[in-house]
Amino acid sequence: MKRNLAALFALIGWFALIAQYILMIENRQTPIPETTIRFFSFFTILTNLLVAIYFTYIGFTKNPTSKLIQQPGFLTAITIYITMVGLIYQIALRHVWQPKGLQLTVDELLHSLIPIITIIFWCLYEATKSVKYSQILKWAIYPVFYLCYILVRGRYSGFYPYPFIDVTSLGIEKALTNASVLLFVFIIISALFVFIGKSIIKR
Repeated sequence: MKRNLAALFALIGWFALIAQYILMIENRQTPIPETTIRFFSFFTILTNLLVAIYFTYIGFTKNPTSKLIQQPGFLTAITIYITMVGLIYQIALRHVWQPKGLQLTVDELLHSLIPIITIIFWCLYEATKSVKYSQILKWAIYPVFYLCYILVRGRYSGFYPYPFIDVTSLGIEKALTNASVLLFVFIIISALFVFIGKSIIKR
């Protein structure tokens, strides 16, 4: 059951990622190399890629042996990352544009369906009793590194993937404030996942 679910979720993830890349290439306003770099500059894309790789490994590997992927907390971490993708989109970005057709479908997959199915998989299969609050700081390395990368690259390229960290329009102080708020929310969400896992699911 676990492998079958993971395989199905992996296929959904890869379809959404590939379709989004094709759409971005078709509608590009910059050369393909720059468009590709920008594609991989979105937290949404990087996190969905991480989720797709995880489900592919679990779903299509007969005898998974990776200690990193199998250890308690890894699934929790990627579930928190993709939950942040969904929450930020629903709260801060959904009203920014109105996609149609295939773009609408892909948007809903990346920002709504995949976060939901990842949470379901986490509820079913994470060894939640073994996950520790102390792991939260380690989980935060990825979003902190991402924010630093975006701010540094944006300084030289002028491209910021999200309006709430756009230094050009907001200024560096406001952008850093927004980034700090996001990190604080990340820590709260992380603590909530650990709490729910230990007190309710208790696997």
